[in-house]
Amino acid sequence: MTNIRSYIEVTKPRTVLALVFTSFAAMIVASRLNTIHLTIEMWLLALIAITAGCAGCNAVTCYLDRDIDAIMTRTRNRPLPSGRINPPQKALIFGLILITLSLLLPLIRNLLSFIFMALGVFDNVIIYSLISKRRTPINIILGGISGGLPAAFGWVFVTNSISWTMIVMVALVMLWIPNHFWSLAVRCKEDYEKANVPMLPVVVEEKKALRIIVSTSVLLVAFSILPFYLDTFKLIYLATASVLGGAMLLLNLWLFLKPTKRNAWIVYKFSSPYLVIIFSAMIIDVLLL
Repeated sequence: MTNIRSYIEVTKPRTVLALVFTSFAAMIVASRLNTIHLTIEMWLLALIAITAGCAGCNAVTCYLDRDIDAIMTRTRNRPLPSGRINPPQKALIFGLILITLSLLLPLIRNLLSFIFMALGVFDNVIIYSLISKRRTPINIILGGISGGLPAAFGWVFVTNSISWTMIVMVALVMLWIPNHFWSLAVRCKEDYEKANVPMLPVVVEEKKALRIIVSTSVLLVAFSILPFYLDTFKLIYLATASVLGGAMLLLNLWLFLKPTKRNAWIVYKFSSPYLVIIFSAMIIDVLLL
């Protein structure tokens, strides 16, 4: 039982749930706006595919990052650095099996969903983990592309087409990711310094890093309102995005004015449910209005 828990943990299930939810929300919005009815089998196939893709990428990146995870206080108890999965290659094989499954299943539906799944895997494992994470402070921006692609996958799985609504949904996740992880990096700056990972708050002066973090929150809130003006969502969504956006801006501004680890942690913890609530509002809006 402990071993099963370790294999679940190496997939970072909370991250997986958040990304799968954005994909699920995109599927509901796409099906309602385009009057497309999927069978239960197709819904299950899509959700299994995106879950396997996100979980597989996380398992592989945990394998690639096992050395720095062992250095950082926040991550040293993960299954690989703690030795709960040994040898570490077992996590790699587990992740590759999940990724293979995630790439094969979309082909049952359409080629476009396979392409977006493959792009997500490539960006997360190759561009982010292997190339940019240890080399450049824009690592999380490059890696954020793969964070937005589950929403794209959900949309194209349903419609087999690309739309402005889909692009805005993807952009929302991509803008959320830097704000989320950079606020964490402010809190855990010493960890990233020890591991020699060039997260933005580590490599630039604190005030500059905080200005950039606040700027990403402004862009995020602006993009969160945009779907209302595209006439995709109505008042339920607008009200939710406005209230959450106002809170997000205030917390980020407070972090800028009072840059403490506690305030950085508050911004990080608030941003965690932010994305889920925004995408929940999309679902409620299209189902009711």
